[in-house]
Amino acid sequence: MLEGVLFFPVTPFTGTGEVDLDALRRHVAAGVDAGPGGVFVACGTGEFHALDLDEYAAVTRTAVDAVAGRVPVYAGVGGALGHARQFARAAAGAGADGLLLMPPYLVDSPAAGLVAYARAVAGETELPLIVYNRSNARFDEHSAAEVAQVPTVAGFKDGTGDLDLLARIVPAVREALSGSGKDFQFFNGMPTAEASQPAYRALGVRLYSSAAFAFAPDLSLAFHRAVEEGDDTLVQALQAAFFHPLVRLRRRVPGYAVSLVKAGVTLSGLDAGPVRPPLTPLTAAETEELAAVVAAGRAVLA
Repeated sequence: MLEGVLFFPVTPFTGTGEVDLDALRRHVAAGVDAGPGGVFVACGTGEFHALDLDEYAAVTRTAVDAVAGRVPVYAGVGGALGHARQFARAAAGAGADGLLLMPPYLVDSPAAGLVAYARAVAGETELPLIVYNRSNARFDEHSAAEVAQVPTVAGFKDGTGDLDLLARIVPAVREALSGSGKDFQFFNGMPTAEASQPAYRALGVRLYSSAAFAFAPDLSLAFHRAVEEGDDTLVQALQAAFFHPLVRLRRRVPGYAVSLVKAGVTLSGLDAGPVRPPLTPLTAAETEELAAVVAAGRAVLA
């Protein structure tokens, strides 16, 4: 079972575009030293969409080595079914502790098809698999309850922000698993999840992705402590000074959910390199704006 802040590292690239495994190793090791509850490598923030199979295996293996068993390491899989199966096997071979299943490639599909997709990928390994509800992979309460009963499916991560639907999914899944003894967890997977976590927590969803942890672990951890301890004053102050401005910057350009995290990692002192196409980098002015947002968040803590 996972707990605490969940760390989603970026995948650093060199100036010529290759994966920088040495920078990744340092990035992951420093993040784990800060104290997350788990590491999710080669997922959305880690530009899963831009990695080939060999790169993906090397990134996962490097993260596993850097973590050295201190916390669980999950790796992203998804896209075309054949690719998702290959990546699942590669993650298992690289020593990952679990998988995060992202949406299938491009196509819209009925709920029954999403369950079949998850079942097919889950069947490739014995690793626990978290289903990501977002984009073109949107489950209703019935399909969520069905996929939760797949033996290795261990969690449901919501990135839609549809709290009305999630309020039906959570009890439907719990009812479906009642009496099974199966451990199952729910996650807030919204970009900049801290901005919406109080609302998710009210539905019983305590775990969340923290993109901010990758470049400002002090702010991420302070927010998590404030939420857990019921310090609403600090929660609201950090949201106003840091997380809400981060959301406004993120929404300015499609893909900035990844680009601004990578820029933040570089600002923190580790050169994470460029993003790969089709993503685009922040402008110099936006990078300065990001630095000011981080400074404003730290001023709240000070």
